[in-house]
Amino acid sequence: MQLTDDERAMLDGARGPATAKAMRILVTLGDIFGAERLVPVSSAQISGVSYKTVGDAGLEFLTGFGDEGARVVAPAFLNPCGMDLQRWREMGVPETFADKQLCIIAAYERMGVALTATCTPYLAGIVPAPGEHVAWAESSAVSYANSVLGARTNRESGISALAAAICGRTPAWGLHLDENRTASLVVEVRAPLLDAADFGALGVHVGRLAGGRIPAFTSIPAAGADQLKALGAAMAASGSVALYFVEGITPEWRLAAEPDRLVVNEADLDAVRRALNTTDAPELVALGCPHCSVDELRAIADRVQHGLGGRRLWVCTSRAVAGDPAAAEAIAAIEAAGGHVLCDTCMVVAPIEEMGIARTATNSGKAATYLPTLGRQAVMFGSLDEIL
Repeated sequence: MQLTDDERAMLDGARGPATAKAMRILVTLGDIFGAERLVPVSSAQISGVSYKTVGDAGLEFLTGFGDEGARVVAPAFLNPCGMDLQRWREMGVPETFADKQLCIIAAYERMGVALTATCTPYLAGIVPAPGEHVAWAESSAVSYANSVLGARTNRESGISALAAAICGRTPAWGLHLDENRTASLVVEVRAPLLDAADFGALGVHVGRLAGGRIPAFTSIPAAGADQLKALGAAMAASGSVALYFVEGITPEWRLAAEPDRLVVNEADLDAVRRALNTTDAPELVALGCPHCSVDELRAIADRVQHGLGGRRLWVCTSRAVAGDPAAAEAIAAIEAAGGHVLCDTCMVVAPIEEMGIARTATNSGKAATYLPTLGRQAVMFGSLDEIL
């Protein structure tokens, strides 16, 4: 890699051992992936926050990094952690888990990382412009940044995103380069897409089939931000899709000269729904994966106004959205019905299996994909109307 004088100085320790370590991480990744240079990043979104996913080894690494003097120079933001930092006792999170989780949060705070704890930073005012380079790690946030916003990021690990925040740079490879942002799979959709669950089912199906290809969707007449969020999150969970196009909707549309083609019909989506559904008696209804927008909070509030029928309900969102005055009425209605609007966390990274929960309903294709393995859950997957 060709480093600038400033980058070489960081690598040689001029800004301390922690920055030198971070730069070694970035240079090594750049060499592995054939990057010729580093590019400045305007923000970093860091995963590896929940104690459930990083454990004691992750906590030790973060604490040690902070002890070496690691401090971020680019605006840096956290992915969800394993609990609502204010209401974890109400959630039923074990105290031993909470103690470790709070230590992880403290380690990040010490390094100057903003405690946003959300997978939807773009709903918290962090909105990179088209063509802007960022270093984001959470899979659905990466998909949204690339696909809906037209920004430039690879799917970073928690460690590489943190290194990018400390150095203010990331290796220029993969989706940072325009020549790699070309779709080689055209997906014609011949199925009705009525809600986020339909977009999630479509994402699960295409994610499994796409492999390393970038998909480009045709015949989707309309899709708003929440639907695109659900689509990208599901593809990132079931496959490794970090960028997709929707004709006439997303800001980019680049096709390979001879792309592969796939037709998706209603029977394909029905098969996905059947495969994801492994229970019809959920103990918990868990919504907000990725975190809910104000519009989604309002839709949930409309459906619970007559109560929950004895079901336990978690609605996960960011603290930024929950603090938006436009969300206040919806949140009050959900809580009045007996639900809990939780911030900082979600059902996937919370220690749900340690809390006596074994059966969860969700309208998220991403959550329905992850919960059986990460949370040892039987899943009911369906639309809001079906699961509420």
